[in-house]
Amino acid sequence: MTMQTLKLVAVSAGLSVPSSTRLLADRLAESVRSRLVERADVDTDVQVQVVELRELAVQIANHLVTGFPAPTLGEAIEAVTEADGLIAVTPVFTASYSGLFKSFFDLIEPDALTGKPVLIAATGGTARHSLVLEHALRPLFAYLRALVVPTAVYAASEDWGGTGDALTDTLPTRIERAGGELAGLMTGVAVRADGLVPATRIA
Repeated sequence: MTMQTLKLVAVSAGLSVPSSTRLLADRLAESVRSRLVERADVDTDVQVQVVELRELAVQIANHLVTGFPAPTLGEAIEAVTEADGLIAVTPVFTASYSGLFKSFFDLIEPDALTGKPVLIAATGGTARHSLVLEHALRPLFAYLRALVVPTAVYAASEDWGGTGDALTDTLPTRIERAGGELAGLMTGVAVRADGLVPATRIA
C-alpha cells in the first residue's frame, strides 16, 4: 500500500479562551483528518497544526510596520504556505473577517497560496452574519488564487446545539461535507455529494 504524508494547517483568529472559532477549527481539522486516513487505497499520515493568531497578534503588528517577521510568526507563515490543505476560520467583526485575520494574510506573499486547497469558515453571534463567507472570505482567497471548497461553514451561537433546517442542515453535517471536500482536493479524489467516501479520481 502506498504511504503518503499530508500537512493540514488550520488558522484560527479567535480572541477569547475558550474560543468558538478555535472549536470550529478543531472540528473541521478532525473531519478532514479522518476523511484522509480512512481512504482504502493509500496509507496516509496526516500532520495537523493549528495556528492561533491571538498568540501572534503583537508579532503581526510589528511585521506590518517593520517588514520583518519574528521567528514564531515566520514559522506560522511557512506552515501555512507549505500546507497541503488549509482551514481558515475567523470570528465576524462588523460584518466581515477580523482585522487580525486579514492582517495575517496580508503578510503572505500574493502567489504563495496559488492552487492551495482551502476551507473557509466563520463564527458569529447570529446567523445574519453568515453571508460574510461569500462576500468577504471567498473573494479574499479567490484573489490569492487558492482553491476554495464549495461548502463554507458558518457557526452562529445557536448552531452549536441546534437542529439546523432543510436548507443549511446541522452544523455537524456541514462540517463533514466541507471536510470531505477539502480532503478530496488535497488528494486529487472527487468526493460524492453525501460526503461519505471518495468517488472517482479527478482527471
